[in-house]
Amino acid sequence: MNSGRARVPVVFQHGLCGSAAQATEAFPDDADLHLWTLECRGHGRTAAGPIADLSIASFADDVVALIECEGLAPIVLGGISMGAAMALRIAVRRPALVRALILVRPAWVTESAPANMQPNAEVGEWLARCTPEQARARFAQGATAQRLAAESPDNLASLMGFFDRQPQAVTAALLQRIAADGPGVSPDEVRAVTVPALVIGHEADAIHPMDHARRLAALLPQAELVEITPKSVSRDAYVHDLHTAIRRFTRNLPP
Repeated sequence: MNSGRARVPVVFQHGLCGSAAQATEAFPDDADLHLWTLECRGHGRTAAGPIADLSIASFADDVVALIECEGLAPIVLGGISMGAAMALRIAVRRPALVRALILVRPAWVTESAPANMQPNAEVGEWLARCTPEQARARFAQGATAQRLAAESPDNLASLMGFFDRQPQAVTAALLQRIAADGPGVSPDEVRAVTVPALVIGHEADAIHPMDHARRLAALLPQAELVEITPKSVSRDAYVHDLHTAIRRFTRNLPP
């Protein structure tokens, strides 16, 4: 768990196979904000536990436990990709805990196993069957890697990094199980979420399609949609744009 000094507490979660470092990079260094990040099971320094419990629902339950244990509610809640799915689930299932939402590069809207998550599942399948070296070579030779090299090189770089991630069995399980999972909410339930929401996306991202961000923003009654610089264009500009959007959104929240 990572926290810092500030006034407004924000729980902001990393993405699939990420860690607190990903959330820290994505979040602005602002004296008015207090960042909390819980590393999910099988991520960062947190043990995986039973493989059967690796799910968006269980990860979300762990975040709820953090919020309640620390007495943070109502909280500004958000995350990147899988973290955004967790935040959306909590906002639907436990609305009293959530003051506002920050959903960055969502990989899900409401459906489970969306087609955009198939590259993660494919990497997981290779890791479950081969050594990391064999898995990397076979994935790199396939159609998915060739397509991503042309369409979304940043996605491909992230996927190739998974072949070095340890433990291998946990990485394989995470990629396969979470790719087949979803936030477990319906469009009507999302429409009933009335807190202010910031939805952030960018183009040139096959795993986190900008269309997902647009669809979520259309479902959430009080959502603001912000499009930022793609990481594949400039990582520095991506981080700058992300920090700017989050800082402006949190400063404009009603008391």
